[in-house]
Amino acid sequence: MSQTGSLRRNALGVAAITFFVVSAAAPLTAVAGGYPIAMLLGNGAGVPAAVVLTTLILLIFSVGYTAMARHIANAGSFFAFTARGLGGVMGGSAAYIAVLAYNTMQMGLYGLFGAVTAGVLGEYGLVAPWWVWALIAMAIVGVFGYMKIDLSAKVLAVLVIAEYIAVLILDLAIVGTGGDSGNSMVSFTYDAFMSGSPVIGMLLCFAAFMGFEATTIYSEEARDPGRTVPRATYASVLIIGIFYAISTWAMVNGEGADKLMTTLGGMDPTTFIFALSERYVGGWLTTIMSLLLITSVFAALLAFHNAAARYFYVLGREGLLPASLGQTHDSHQSPHLGSILQTVLALVVVGIFIVTGQDPVLGLFAWLTNLATLSVITLMALVSFAVIAFFRKNPGLEPSGFKSGIAPLIGGALLAIIGVMVVVHFPDLTGANKAIAYGLVVLVPIAALLGAFVAKQLKQQSGARFAELGAHQTE
Repeated sequence: MSQTGSLRRNALGVAAITFFVVSAAAPLTAVAGGYPIAMLLGNGAGVPAAVVLTTLILLIFSVGYTAMARHIANAGSFFAFTARGLGGVMGGSAAYIAVLAYNTMQMGLYGLFGAVTAGVLGEYGLVAPWWVWALIAMAIVGVFGYMKIDLSAKVLAVLVIAEYIAVLILDLAIVGTGGDSGNSMVSFTYDAFMSGSPVIGMLLCFAAFMGFEATTIYSEEARDPGRTVPRATYASVLIIGIFYAISTWAMVNGEGADKLMTTLGGMDPTTFIFALSERYVGGWLTTIMSLLLITSVFAALLAFHNAAARYFYVLGREGLLPASLGQTHDSHQSPHLGSILQTVLALVVVGIFIVTGQDPVLGLFAWLTNLATLSVITLMALVSFAVIAFFRKNPGLEPSGFKSGIAPLIGGALLAIIGVMVVVHFPDLTGANKAIAYGLVVLVPIAALLGAFVAKQLKQQSGARFAELGAHQTE
């Protein structure tokens, strides 16, 4: 197989890329698990306002992000944008943080998948430990990751559409009946937003959006990436944001803003959406949603696996990881060796949690997915400043000062502040003791330092190759 094998060109349009990204955000998983917890630990009835604010911040970030995506198409987008804007050493740091981010997110999701599947299927007599289901999913995901990219896109399209339909049926039922005490707009008031702990609420809202930024990862496989990737990015943010805002608002009204916190405090918050389903629609939708929750997490597993495999491929191609990873399959043109490596790493890490008897949700899922969220927020802030530097070096590429300077500066500053808040509140977000929590946090700067070291080594070995780190890859 050729060392210069490329990914499959012109395989994905706007819709396919959007499905990858929306599935990574796992909409049903967020609505069923993430947002009830955000309400309980965060700002209660004010969570819908936090969703709107999060959407606006990510739209601001997307302005500069998509402006640069029109000029740099590279499957290692965070790495590539940082390298072209801030230089190869910083690019190396971004590369290794991205590897940490997408792998830990994918690995952590196996804990949630195993627990959810064991719980749902156990009610139908299919009783097995959580890790059995996790390992089965790992094998299936590995096969899909090895195959052609459009196969994964088709699978994700079916699963994501089904998720949206199920939740929207519940939303319409709640809104149509007026909820518990009328369709109140109290959730979007300042007082509601500032109730409880708005910081925790905002941080958990950001976690629910993670994966939206991966549109650029598929730029080398996109049709007309200069148009497709920006459109898919904005479409993803808006679809996810509007869906979450409507659904959380419906959830608040379904229970009643004045009763919400009392109800959530007296139950497992991850069962809240199913209680609303029973109340407003009936058992048939509850059954469907419980089964779709399994496929929702599976879709996220597949999406993040594909993202992680592509980062391994890119870093092998660029000289920041062993060159063998920079190959693609002769027939599928997939990053098959990156896919295999990701599966092996997931098996090792999940195996450690199995052997040590850690809780699949409170340990594996909570610890690793929050580490991934911190890593991605760090990368988004870094890329925002890289966008500014890139267009200063190439002023003729982007005439709009808003796109090349103002928006990325505002987005970068906001994301940097949010990143600091994540670090400060990391023990609360993960539920881990401070030693474990900050032990996880320190992995981000360790990854950055390791990536910078490898990039410097590459510079010494080949200055010309170092200078081309993150270059455009579709010509």
